[in-house]
Amino acid sequence: MKLLLVEDEKSLATSIQSYFQRENFICEWSSDYQSAIEKINLYRYDCVLVDIMLPDGDGLDAVRELKKKYPETGIIIISAKNALDDRIAGLNLGSDDYLTKPFHLSELNARVQAVIRRRSFQGNQHILFGKINIEPQQHLVTVDNQEIILTRKEYDLLVYLIANKNRVLTKESIAEHLWGDDADMMDNFDFIYTHIKNLRKKLMEKGTPDYLKSIYGVGYKFSEQ
Repeated sequence: MKLLLVEDEKSLATSIQSYFQRENFICEWSSDYQSAIEKINLYRYDCVLVDIMLPDGDGLDAVRELKKKYPETGIIIISAKNALDDRIAGLNLGSDDYLTKPFHLSELNARVQAVIRRRSFQGNQHILFGKINIEPQQHLVTVDNQEIILTRKEYDLLVYLIANKNRVLTKESIAEHLWGDDADMMDNFDFIYTHIKNLRKKLMEKGTPDYLKSIYGVGYKFSEQ
């Protein structure tokens, strides 16, 4: 999963970013309003964590901009202000949650997971697709009660494909989701084929149909049809 953290307090941002990277998230960081807007216009995220008080702008304006471009993206406002007006304003703009500083990182993680489940998987604790069952808390994937051992990238790829089932995903969008900003430095995306091939093989060895459809010249679609 891919997060954007918009936070000007460097020590807090470093702690949050390190924590989520240990939890196997891609977590990118913007320290001000302008860089956040640039990232929002360039990339898609599963969830964005936004501080209201930024040195060069209002975090609520960033929420407003994000909702225009990607209304399906989850948003959690994190702020030192515990003002009712700010909470209401954030929720009215479409944010999913509001967390007042200071907070425990484990609580932030739980809220991020809940937002992503609501946004991508209708709030379900288990992700089900055809014969595939995923337990996100344990990063456990099974097919007909048989566990499938996936690498971190294969797991992230599978969740991303299911979250976008029946949609055609380009190689560029897959690379961006799995590698974040680093995808911009890649000469080509041929390596995506290797991850797709390995994931397809592991799923079909456990008895699934071939859910992964190659769309010539464009990318891939994950579908039961």
